[in-house]
Amino acid sequence: QVTLVESGGGSVQAGGSLRLSCAASGYPYSSYCMGWFRQAPGKEREGVAGISPGGSITSYADSVKGRFTISRDNAKNTLYLQLNSLKPSDTAMYYCAKRRVYDFNSGSWSNPYEYDYWGQGTQVTVSS
Repeated sequence: QVTLVESGGGSVQAGGSLRLSCAASGYPYSSYCMGWFRQAPGKEREGVAGISPGGSITSYADSVKGRFTISRDNAKNTLYLQLNSLKPSDTAMYYCAKRRVYDFNSGSWSNPYEYDYWGQGTQVTVSS
């Protein structure tokens, strides 16, 4: 049974930082690409960052490039998202997700339909 459990969300002021974690279990974690998505009220789910199985390939949405960093620890079956220089526009529910593929360059990492399992989400709220 595949499970993904996010943690680390919270409320911060603009310019602050948070580190999100996603604990994965129930499948060979180190074999699959992973991603972080976010969804604000009334908006579509947006791909934030993606990472290859070994962690050597990463990609980011333009809106977070240079501020967010995705990483993974395959020994701990855990995915991370470091959020720096946060803005009120970053306020959203953040989700980690398991991608269906091993090859990062197969398809599009930011397409939510390429992911087959999702966590329950962790809320990030940034005040001005």
